[in-house]
Amino acid sequence: MDKLMKIEKEMLEEVKKDYPIFNPGDIIKVYYKIKEKDKERVHSIEGIVMKIYGQLHRKSFMIRRISYGEALEITFPYYSPNIEKIEVVKYSRRRPRRARLYYLRKRVGKKAMNA
Repeated sequence: MDKLMKIEKEMLEEVKKDYPIFNPGDIIKVYYKIKEKDKERVHSIEGIVMKIYGQLHRKSFMIRRISYGEALEITFPYYSPNIEKIEVVKYSRRRPRRARLYYLRKRVGKKAMNA
């Protein structure tokens, strides 16, 4: 194992967070901190996991949410200090055959929330 991998593993142990295990197709709720001038509040967003990518401390995930007819796709770094907690609302009924669920972009309504 090279030196860079050792350093990354040490950094990962420092920022270790106990998040639930989730996969693409699951519906999760992310609570993250927003700073507004001198105040800081926690905002939550619920959506379907589109993709999980990266390794070790560079790991990220993208969730998709449809609100008021507009689709929002937000990418979160997995070990971000701004993420308060992550809850799994619903695990997918069946495992999707793809790791990146880009085909959900073409779907409308309830079909868009089923992987």
